[in-house]
Amino acid sequence: MDSQTSQPSQASPSPHTFQVDLRGLVDLLSHHLYSSPKVYLRELLQNAVDAITARRAEQPDAPAAVRLYAEGGTLRVEDSGVGLTESDVHSLLATIGRSSKRNDGLESARSDFLGQFGIGLLACFVVAERIRVVSLSARTPDAVPVEWTAADDGSYTVRTLPREARAEPGTTVHLVARAGAGEWLSPERVRTLARDFGALLPYDVRVGDEPVADLPAPWDRPYPSPAGRRVALARHCRELFGFTPLDSIDLDVPLAGVRGVAYVLPTAVSPAQRASHRVHLKGMLLTERAEQLLPDWAFFVRCVLDTDSLRPTASRESLYEDETLAAVREALGERIRSWLTGLAANDPERLAAFLSVHHLGVKSLARHDPEMLRTMLPWLPFETSDGRLSLEEFAQRHPVVHFTRTVEEYRQVAPIASAQGVGVVNGGYTYDSELVEALPAVRPGTAVSELDADTVTAHLDTVDPAEELALAGFLAAARSRLDPLNCDVVLRAFHPLSVPALHLDDRAARHEQARAEAEEQADDLWAGILGSLRGSTPRARLVLNHLNPLIRRISSLGDPELIGTATESLYGQALLMAQRPLRPADSALLNRAFIGLLEWATHTDLGKDDRR
Repeated sequence: MDSQTSQPSQASPSPHTFQVDLRGLVDLLSHHLYSSPKVYLRELLQNAVDAITARRAEQPDAPAAVRLYAEGGTLRVEDSGVGLTESDVHSLLATIGRSSKRNDGLESARSDFLGQFGIGLLACFVVAERIRVVSLSARTPDAVPVEWTAADDGSYTVRTLPREARAEPGTTVHLVARAGAGEWLSPERVRTLARDFGALLPYDVRVGDEPVADLPAPWDRPYPSPAGRRVALARHCRELFGFTPLDSIDLDVPLAGVRGVAYVLPTAVSPAQRASHRVHLKGMLLTERAEQLLPDWAFFVRCVLDTDSLRPTASRESLYEDETLAAVREALGERIRSWLTGLAANDPERLAAFLSVHHLGVKSLARHDPEMLRTMLPWLPFETSDGRLSLEEFAQRHPVVHFTRTVEEYRQVAPIASAQGVGVVNGGYTYDSELVEALPAVRPGTAVSELDADTVTAHLDTVDPAEELALAGFLAAARSRLDPLNCDVVLRAFHPLSVPALHLDDRAARHEQARAEAEEQADDLWAGILGSLRGSTPRARLVLNHLNPLIRRISSLGDPELIGTATESLYGQALLMAQRPLRPADSALLNRAFIGLLEWATHTDLGKDDRR
């Protein structure tokens, strides 16, 4: 091999420039970056506002006007901003992604800008087939107007114009609608979008002669009275979100540059439903669907606010998750928490009205905030054996606050426990058991205990040993019938008398029941594995009420088969009373018991007829 050919080349490779397919880029913008073509108008307004901001940084008394004119599938946007020179046009409009905020010493003022000129103007191709920009720079005294014209195929031209083409500094953007997009440039649509995006802009923005901005913001306006302010904000909420709020909460966080209001929903919503909020960035509407603005527990409010500190994503349609957003989220959560505390101290009627709808959100907050739980103890409602009460009132009535972890367990024991003087809180609803368990920490001296089958049974009166011994045959037959169901039969005396039987179990018993069922249906390998998991075999209990007349009659039966059928019927009725879901074996037992009782009744009636 030639030694020269084995040496690596020392020549530097010539650089190449990426070729951009503008049609493909427009498709990417319209289908993946932006949620709707309507954002084209926001980008135009952002460019105009940024240009005015840049000019005022150098000329504080410069005019600040933006005018939009829509007619016949075209749109003209004029601003009195800083304008562009010919070199600006080449560097900003011909180079995708270049930002005007980095030029001419304006880096220190970047926090006052909203968008990025090149990409923002490029977004207009979502609705336009041709864009024409005419601009006159305010920075260069002898500058002449410059024109940049571009088509959606990626071609563009740049030329200078005579002085009379534009007398005052600023920029005019002309759009011509692409096929099928004319509606987006109609006067009605432009007016609606301009009002939506620019309602809080600090400059004189008009569509034709009609003002767009509506300043000051509703939450910053003076009102004759607090009641008048509430009425005005409620009207604003109806216009913005379509509902009349229960109340409004000021969101004023000066350190984070946030001003706005949170509106309390008038109806309950699911905690899993993501709340959407309206966020303006320096007056321009950024998004109507900001989901991460508030803590998760504050799902009962909808917010509208203006900020100058939060960072938008690339599409400028949502918020970038960073430390600033996390700090704002915490600060806004603190404002809502303070509002709740203020209601508890000063307006209990409004607090009660709020909690009747949104107690779930407050419970979610109170789980992690002991001070909030302490404040809300007299107000948060819980389902108890004494009715719907607050934990504070319930704890005053009962020395020990018993609770169940599931609704099914509560339904099993609540009527019986109440009759025995045992207070029970239904902890089966979202967050409730956690809050009951946290009660001793915020209310010292309070005893809390989970109510299980053993506790309930211990509170029921035992039957005289002689009477129970006399019923040994009956109890043996009943236990034999329910033994395959892993259920014991015990005899107790309790109130109310109308309850013949009570089915009691706990999670351990249900777990063992599920394990046993799985073992029966498994193959040999899995049956062996499941069998090895068998513990002390906890069992459910059917507690028969010796005070109930029906139980007394059944216990006097002499036929073991009839006793078994009656016991199965009592077992099924106790399950139904507890509103427990029935397993296939339980449903089969109910059907068998029902048919058995019919056969017994029919057989008895036929016997009577034969004797006649």
